[in-house]
Amino acid sequence: MRINITSVFVDDQAKALAFYTDVLGFVKKEDVPVGEARWLTVVSPEEPNGTELLLEPDGHPAVKPYKDALVADGIPAASFAVDDAAKECERLSGLGVRFTQQPLAMGPVTTAVFDDTCGNLIQIASMN
Repeated sequence: MRINITSVFVDDQAKALAFYTDVLGFVKKEDVPVGEARWLTVVSPEEPNGTELLLEPDGHPAVKPYKDALVADGIPAASFAVDDAAKECERLSGLGVRFTQQPLAMGPVTTAVFDDTCGNLIQIASMN
């Protein structure tokens, strides 16, 4: 058994695709119309056949309160591995990404948290 797809709820799929590809550097994998929405996934360019991230529409009534509660409590909706969290934070900040938590070393790991512009906080983490 392996993880094939995971998702983040986004308020606008087109805006999310632009952010996750143009800013974060992921690559679009699937883009299939499904009624008013799309089955829209991105992958790491380093692992094009790896785990897909579904940019899932947040239209279900339960999603907004869930997302709002996570953001209010500072809880990331997802975590992405990077080689160096501090360097990645600097790079993304230069692209206009707003961080809610600057790089923080916690034993063997350093994390930072940013706003994905689509209603989520996302964590990046690197091993020290």
